[in-house]
Amino acid sequence: MKAKQVVLITLASACCSTGFAQSSVTLYGIVDTGVELVTHANKTGDRVVRIPAVTGELPSRWGLRGTEDLGGGLAAIFDVESGFNVTSGTSNQGGRLFGRQAWVGFKGPFGTLTFGRQYTMTYWASLDSDLLGPDIYSGLGSLDTYVPNARSDNTFAWKGVYRGVTAGLTYSFGRDSAGTGNSPGQGTCAGSVAGSFVQCRQWSALLRYDTSSFGVAAAYDEQRGGALAATNFFDGVAPAAFTSPAAKDVREQLNGYANIGPVKLGGGWLGRRVSTQTPTPAVKSDMFYLTASYYVLPQLPVEGGVYRIVNAEHDTRGTLAMARTTYLLSKATAVYLQGGYLFNSAHAAYTISQGGGGTTPGQGMGQLGMMVGIRHLF
Repeated sequence: MKAKQVVLITLASACCSTGFAQSSVTLYGIVDTGVELVTHANKTGDRVVRIPAVTGELPSRWGLRGTEDLGGGLAAIFDVESGFNVTSGTSNQGGRLFGRQAWVGFKGPFGTLTFGRQYTMTYWASLDSDLLGPDIYSGLGSLDTYVPNARSDNTFAWKGVYRGVTAGLTYSFGRDSAGTGNSPGQGTCAGSVAGSFVQCRQWSALLRYDTSSFGVAAAYDEQRGGALAATNFFDGVAPAAFTSPAAKDVREQLNGYANIGPVKLGGGWLGRRVSTQTPTPAVKSDMFYLTASYYVLPQLPVEGGVYRIVNAEHDTRGTLAMARTTYLLSKATAVYLQGGYLFNSAHAAYTISQGGGGTTPGQGMGQLGMMVGIRHLF
């Protein structure tokens, strides 16, 4: 009997050792911070100098990702990622431990299938066309705070690639369980309510085509209302009630990029359509942008962009122009200098900085933002 137990234990150990040998877990992250100046940071026109709480050139984060080879071209995968505030060490995304991502799933010939808190297709569609990405002065994030925070809870996602064509789909059963929202003022929208299948639901879809010299993408993202939900537009305009499951907050986009010699260009259109199913009128906005990147030296990229948003219902318009230069000290460490200016129309109070609250201008005020910073990847 004892000999039999020894044989079984030996076989089990060999099996587990083989499994572990085919698995990998990676710790990764970004620490990015600096000093920022923002003019007209309140209605009286005062300026502020600070260390931004949310982002610099890239949002600070740490995470764990892993994969296990299951054989036959199939692998188990996971990713948990935490965003944090460098100024105080606290968690971002409303204090969630893994507020940026928390999912598990499979990868195989069919693509990837994952379950948990994860990005919607809005994020993936703009990743290559907005060459400034989630920068503190990137217009997509400054003029529509949802775009760099395009995530949803309780979500399954599929994405596949075939001969340069990428297709993707997400579906959330309750897009915001914690009540922190994807952008300020959204309220709780946990979903999973008996008798109301569509309450707090969200779905998104992506179709894109990439070659070595250019790429194009289209995406659709639809959020539904819930009993405690609200929808946010921009600083200076109060969030609107979004309590009906029939209410919709839709974002559509068409964009692309192209490599022309040493220059990369990216740009596109993002339209937002909000119907609250209340006496509040439907709100429509359109954003257009053009960005560019050029390497002066292998370690010295220079980038810039222009973004414009038009919101007819609120009679607001904003135009943001920004530029940045980065010096790569190594593969992991870089320093950067960046700045931008935001032009607000008479009734608009968009803010240039995604570095945290406290920089809302008065209506019609322009804003200058400048930042010098350092980032390290690990």
